[in-house]
Parts: sequence; C-alpha cells; structure tokens
Amino acid sequence: MAWQEIRRVAARDEARWRELWAGYIAFYRGSVTKEATAALWSSLLADEGEVRGYVADRGEGPVGLVHYVFHRSTWSTQPICYLQDLYVAKGTRGGGVARELMEACFADAKAAGAFRVYWQTQEYNGAARSLYDTIVPRSSFIVYRKPL
Repeated sequence: MAWQEIRRVAARDEARWRELWAGYIAFYRGSVTKEATAALWSSLLADEGEVRGYVADRGEGPVGLVHYVFHRSTWSTQPICYLQDLYVAKGTRGGGVARELMEACFADAKAAGAFRVYWQTQEYNGAARSLYDTIVPRSSFIVYRKPL
C-alpha cells in the first residue's frame, strides 16, 4: 500500500514513531538516550520552536519521518534550517516518501522565512545520496566533530 499523506506528528503516532526512530538510530549505528528521545518527542508534539517534524502516513500509521531544526546564522538575519533526521521504513523505500518528507520540510522552512535548508549523510548511504543528488548538488564542505 502506498503512503497517503505527509502530516505533522500526532500523539497517536508515538509507538510507531518510536519504532521508526529506533530504526533510524540503528541505521546510523548510533545511540540516543531515553531522555533525548523523550525531549524530541515532546518538541515534535509541541510543533513550535526550533524543532519540528512530519511523518508519512499510509492510513495505518507512520512509515517515514523527518525532523528538522531552525537556528540562527552568522551569514543572514533570516533563520537557517537543518534537516537532521530522515527515515523511511524498509518496506516503503523507493516510492517517493523520502522526497515528499523533504519537500514538506522545505515548504515549512520557506514559510518560516529560512534562507536555506541543509543536511548531511554518511558516505555509505548510497540510496539517500542518489535521491539528494536529484534535489541539489553536493556541497564541498567536510564535517568535523569533536566530542565534548
């Protein structure tokens, strides 16, 4: 069954959202504390402030998610939007859900007055990179991370 709508996260989505979130974290070989997950969920439900998100719902609950963060920039008086998390359940991939989730993020960022949306992925994520390459050319920036 194909997905039916892209919509804001709702309280009824919690169980399925947690499954998708866990799948996303596992895909990137990461770990997130229960406290961080709870804080993210609360932010998504509040649907205001810096952290926002959408789910793709095919009538039986979410099959994909996108989370993004608005923040200030030193290069503009307008906010900038970081598309931080994008995930689609395995059985649903390849059907356009990821692109539609991204488009929802882009539209919200534009409505919020953001001057740019940016995102990153792992080099090994060829499937995502093949989609991203159809949306915008890859930048020349390299990401460095220093744990604190």
